[in-house]
Amino acid sequence: MLFDFSGTLFRLEQDESWLADLTDHGGDRLDFEAQTELMRRMTAPVGQVVDLDDEHRHAWENRDLDPGLHKKVYLEVLKQSGVPRAEQARALYDRLITPTQWTPYPDTEAALKGPSGRGLRVGVLSNIAFDIRPAFASRGWDAYVDAFVLSFEEGVIKPDPAIFQIAVDRLGVPAEDTLMVGDSEEADGGARALGCAFALVDPLPTTGRPDALLAALRAHGVG
Repeated sequence: MLFDFSGTLFRLEQDESWLADLTDHGGDRLDFEAQTELMRRMTAPVGQVVDLDDEHRHAWENRDLDPGLHKKVYLEVLKQSGVPRAEQARALYDRLITPTQWTPYPDTEAALKGPSGRGLRVGVLSNIAFDIRPAFASRGWDAYVDAFVLSFEEGVIKPDPAIFQIAVDRLGVPAEDTLMVGDSEEADGGARALGCAFALVDPLPTTGRPDALLAALRAHGVG
């Protein structure tokens, strides 16, 4: 079993306490629609979300390989998305890269624990520029994960087959016997190139997606 992180097992949810004091270029507070779009831009798995110059486009394309580039481009995204004050942008960015601030989907624990309890090898494979292990360890869920494969540690990003190969090798399971679950057809679906099965889930708010992970596992005979 391989799971993506953002939009699959966990989601960075809109929190009023984070955004309440944000002001736009005119000094007005961001309305709800602007806040929602801001959070979407901060967590979109693929696709450039704002217009960037060459320097920041390079940072965007390599953001999940280098924490410094990740910070650089997301501060620019925040600036272009209506958060011009540097101190506000830095505070919100710090929330983004704090894994314990992310919210798990209601069935995340069961989706990890179930396969692990049946003797299946479980991995988390993510395009990301910060260590997500604390999100699992703080809940005791790291006990159900045999391997974390993170792009910034491996120097390669999905959908490059190389990162999926690293993951299956680390689990010690053939690709054709592995199911990848993720929220991006483009990035996570790259697992098919190695012969993995793939299940797509929708990165909805956690309150609107109670059991998609378990349904995906059942559809592939796991559960």
